[in-house]
Order: sequence, then structure tokens, then C-alpha cells
Amino acid sequence: MRRITLDIETTNAAIGGTFDPSTMNLTVACIHDTETDLFTSYEVEELPKLWPILERADLLIGYNSDHFDIPILNRYYAGDLTKIRSLDLLAEIKNVLGRRIKLDSVASGTLGKKKSGNGLDAIKWWNEGKKEKVIKYCIDDVRITKDIYEYALKNGKVTYSDFGKKKDIALDTSSWESKKSASITHTLPF
Repeated sequence: MRRITLDIETTNAAIGGTFDPSTMNLTVACIHDTETDLFTSYEVEELPKLWPILERADLLIGYNSDHFDIPILNRYYAGDLTKIRSLDLLAEIKNVLGRRIKLDSVASGTLGKKKSGNGLDAIKWWNEGKKEKVIKYCIDDVRITKDIYEYALKNGKVTYSDFGKKKDIALDTSSWESKKSASITHTLPF
């Protein structure tokens, strides 16, 4: 099964707390591809190299990806990325817990490590011309998301830190690795 774990960064944040992907511009998309076991990054002008990779994926994995990453990436894509099977770890957690938990809290509880920044830091760094710092941060988030996915798959749970106390969230991972054909080829020449 070819899994692509992904994360993106943008040039601006949600305006007034309202999320509207049409107001957000992509700076970089980062992925881990299980076929190559590589972490790679793609700035906007490099996205044509990313599309064939995503199209051949059996599963896209992210954290808040169905609500944030995929809708924003879709603005740059000729097809519809929502047609590729995806697993949003935040949605899985929210379905069980009834509320959203920050990636940093799940990373801390499950993996014992913290994120290297946050989305607002990435916006600031990008605007300061620190592209490599943004790419490193984005790849760090991909690595954390991939590690949480693999931990949950193996253990049937994740752990989060709640005001210093660790709490487990049992997740039904039984269908996560079921292979369903989802490949699309909207970037091939017609």
C-alpha cells in the first residue's frame, strides 16, 4: 500500500478565525512517500511534480488534512484530490473524543516530542525569506504525523497530553490499511 503523509504551509492564516481556503495561498507542500521512503518538499511552481505522486497513492494521511491541506492543495490541482482516499488523524481523534486536539499535544503524549514551531511561525519565517526553515518545519510535521499514524496502527490508540496528564484515545484502525483502488490520472497529457 502506497501511503503519502502530507502537510502544507500557507502565506496567511485564517482571517478572523474563519477558515476559507480561497483566501489562503500555498507556500510549500511536504510529503513522505512509503514507496521511496523519502521526505520531499514542493513549492508552488514545483507542484506539477507532486500531482503524479498523489494520484498514485492508495492513501493520503494528514492531520486536519481533510479540512485544511487537501482543500488548499485542490485550488492548485486540475482534478479533485478529494477523490483520493484519505485519512485525517484529527478527524479520527475528534470522532472518538468529541473535540479537536492539537498535533503538538498528540505528538507530546504519543511520541514524547514536541513540534518545532507552529503555523504562525511558518508564515512569519516565509515572509522573512526563511524558506528552508519553513520547509524543515513542514517536514518535521510530516514526520510527526507519519509516526503517530504508524503508532496508532500498531497500538490501536494515541495518547495526548492534557494539562500535564497523559490520556489515551482508542482508535479503530482496522480499515486504515484496507486497499481500495483510488488512483486517478488528471495530470497526464490529453
